[in-house]
Amino acid sequence: MTDAATLESFRLADSFLPVGTYTVSYGLEQFIQDDRVADAADLEALLSTYLRRQVGPAELVALRAAHAAATDGNLDEVCRADRRLSAVTLAAEFRESAQQSGDRLLSLQTELREESLLDRYAERVDADEAPGNYAVVLGVATGLAGVSVREACLLCCHGFVTGLLGAAQRLLSLGHTDAQRILDDLQPVMTAAVEESADSGIDEMTPFAPLVDVLAAEHERAERRLFAS
Repeated sequence: MTDAATLESFRLADSFLPVGTYTVSYGLEQFIQDDRVADAADLEALLSTYLRRQVGPAELVALRAAHAAATDGNLDEVCRADRRLSAVTLAAEFRESAQQSGDRLLSLQTELREESLLDRYAERVDADEAPGNYAVVLGVATGLAGVSVREACLLCCHGFVTGLLGAAQRLLSLGHTDAQRILDDLQPVMTAAVEESADSGIDEMTPFAPLVDVLAAEHERAERRLFAS
């Protein structure tokens, strides 16, 4: 990759990026409320499940498809990957969170970059012809910036894990050292999720984490919630 592409990947991976991911826990809040996650070991096991069963088989597959389509200038294929990702994401809160974060990232990218495909994609999202999921927007942004697809997938995994670790620090009083240890321990899981996602196409998105979906549905009806999901 060029230096510009590398620096762009750093920017997109930075928690300073104003896309609102700090407002979501992707079901972690409910796992903690139900005493299913009580310590760092429980948290690491849950994050590993997310990566292997949900992020890898769904978000990364969609990201790869969007990255390739954006590189080829194929907006229709970008939108197809986008719609498919929403279709296989069962939890309503997960869909809403992904679309809100995606909308913010897409708006930011159209402000920063003069790219016709970005503008046309934003028009499709505004017209409700595509949901604008975060993973798909990230795929488009990295594809247009010359960031390699593998780097983009690793970026997505890293951002997902660090976001949930940040949530855990508020929900579990997780210490910084434990958070960094979990992040380090999960590197092989992230790598495996990225490698496995390479073998799937859009029609093969198959996330399967039933307990995550059940607790996400419970979180929708919770009386008190710190996070949007």
